[in-house]
Amino acid sequence: AFMHYHCFQRRNALLFSESCREAESPVDKKPPSGVRSRGSASFSSTHADASSLWNTMKSTFLVITLTGWASASNFDKPHAHKGKLVPFQPGDPKVKLDGKAKNILRSGKPYQTQVQTSDGAGGRGLVVQDVDAPTSIVWERILDYDNYANMVPKTAESKNYKIVPHKPTKANNFLEKEIYTRMKVGFPMLKLEFFVRHFLYLQHHNSLTWTLDYSKESDFDDSMGYWYIVPHPDDPDEKTRLFYSVGVSMFDWVPKFVVDFMSSKALTDATAWVKKYSEIEYQKELAAGGGRKKTSDGQQMGSPMFGIFGNKKKKEEEERLLREAAEKQAVEESQKRRRLMSIRAGWKRYLLVSLVLALTAYNAALFLTDVSQDKSV
Repeated sequence: AFMHYHCFQRRNALLFSESCREAESPVDKKPPSGVRSRGSASFSSTHADASSLWNTMKSTFLVITLTGWASASNFDKPHAHKGKLVPFQPGDPKVKLDGKAKNILRSGKPYQTQVQTSDGAGGRGLVVQDVDAPTSIVWERILDYDNYANMVPKTAESKNYKIVPHKPTKANNFLEKEIYTRMKVGFPMLKLEFFVRHFLYLQHHNSLTWTLDYSKESDFDDSMGYWYIVPHPDDPDEKTRLFYSVGVSMFDWVPKFVVDFMSSKALTDATAWVKKYSEIEYQKELAAGGGRKKTSDGQQMGSPMFGIFGNKKKKEEEERLLREAAEKQAVEESQKRRRLMSIRAGWKRYLLVSLVLALTAYNAALFLTDVSQDKSV
């Protein structure tokens, strides 16, 4: 449909440009002797009105098209593939920080470097950031997916729709939990929805990795990423050193500025928001009561790490209830989304038909103007 309309649009643009050349090029096409030429003022007015109409129609079509693209995701339909990018493995990225890198980190800025992919076939950008807050608070910010819209730049919506707990064993590489999250990032006139499957390896690997949830259709072609969070070597009780990397593959129809943001600026933006909100939260706790107490095994109370080793039955029951609530909400959102898509489809058809009729009327007006002016002369 887009290609058909594009051809139609080009045809009208060519017709319009031809009419302009006929009216504005008296040297190329002189009128016969005794016949006066068309009035330039009259044509300029027609030209201005037509240009205004054309710009309005182009803007309208752009909004319609981008809205259609933003609705391409589908909770009930699987993705086109099961993964193109090589996913991250949990654990220490083994990044060596020289004196220059440490000076950058001490200044509060992120340090960017490169790491090899797990298959050794290429490199990926990785950001290191020091945070003036304990690791427990940093983990709380990262795992607070339901609150991402209030913290993460460009994030319009974020909501967990399934949580699957696991018993960490050597066979599953000490995986503790899978967290499935629906996210939507917003740009001017464009929103992209995607579904993420997170893998939490907190206890054994200090890591969180993710890929797309390939059982859902996302507006990203592919995506994967990695967090590695450890206590700071100089101040393990009150500071954190985090490592972050992300890989994104976008469809051809996504605008270049979106691709640039997701592939480059997202690296430093991600560590910046974690640093900002972790430090704000820690300062609040210090002001309220002096920080967090530790248990006998060295874990900080009030953190996700402490909760993992708490009452197992209570934790499993809470996760079961949360999972049921998330699944129920996902079903309700899916039904609501289908209704909205049906309404949007009707409006899009109406607007496209109106657009075609407007173009037809515009062409007819040009033709009738030419005929009437030819008769008058």
